[in-house]
Amino acid sequence: MPKTKKGERGGEVKSAPAGELLKYYRDMLLIRRFEERAGQLYGMGLIGGFCHLYIGQEAVVVGMQATITPDDAVITSYRDHGHMLACGMDPRGVMAELTGRIGGYSKGKGGSMHMFSRQKNFFGGHGIVGAQVPIGTGLAFAHRYNGHRRVSLTYLGDGAVNQGQVYESFNMAALWKLPAIYIIENNRYGMGTSVERAAAGPALAERGSSYGIPGEQVDGMDVLAVKEAGGRAVAHAKAGNGPTILEVMTYRFRGHSMSDPAKYRPKEEVDKMRTERDPINQVRDLLVAQGTTEDDLKKIDREIRDIVADAADFAQTSPEPPESTLYTDILVGA
Repeated sequence: MPKTKKGERGGEVKSAPAGELLKYYRDMLLIRRFEERAGQLYGMGLIGGFCHLYIGQEAVVVGMQATITPDDAVITSYRDHGHMLACGMDPRGVMAELTGRIGGYSKGKGGSMHMFSRQKNFFGGHGIVGAQVPIGTGLAFAHRYNGHRRVSLTYLGDGAVNQGQVYESFNMAALWKLPAIYIIENNRYGMGTSVERAAAGPALAERGSSYGIPGEQVDGMDVLAVKEAGGRAVAHAKAGNGPTILEVMTYRFRGHSMSDPAKYRPKEEVDKMRTERDPINQVRDLLVAQGTTEDDLKKIDREIRDIVADAADFAQTSPEPPESTLYTDILVGA
């Protein structure tokens, strides 16, 4: 469990060993720098279609990933680049898929919203709102059916929680005590509509209460808080106690997608979150307080920028898929 220390205002501030914090810092910074570069490539016309950036939400997937093993399954929606990188997928392959190149994880056919890695147990990237939830439930069913002591992490947004298939999935997961963890990334706005205008009732964490699914609301801007809550949910599932819903309160610093000017949010609100609640800066402050030097942090940033620059170069030089591959990888052979 993470240690705590007194904050300047008298509250409890979570902390952890420097080695652990450095890993979280690196992982979140990789996602941030990758997404910034993806936004640049989109602006240059090198990425087509939709592109949903994860900037601001990095602590959610990095905190949850710290609670599972490589054998556990992960599935999410269309805001998926951060989840891929947190699962250990190669930045080159992710960026090349964004540019539609043969070196991408779906060989240039899936684009931003549809790439997968069976090796990393990452099952997508799904463009249809809520469609990943029954699939993630099915992955949890497979774990239970095969007698594996594994869990399935299913990420969804606050805009997806009112979809009917979500509640069908909750019912099945509760009925069969499936090792499913549903992570609602509540970034306050589904497309351009605030969650208050779209979702009736109490906290989204309580949406499974009628099925007996426990729920918890978590500070999604604090990677250590996410890890703590995620650890409890994973232990609950692996003990055979069934699913959990985590409503992770987070915030996206950019628009819903690259085509969204995000005029529905007050500038003051965005600036306040960036200034006071940036998840990467919070870990940075903890590292500095523990003795990590500015030179050490600058070195990490240079290393991450080099990785992202290499991925961007690969994404622009990898060949486009030949026409001969147009009808391949469509069906799985018997």
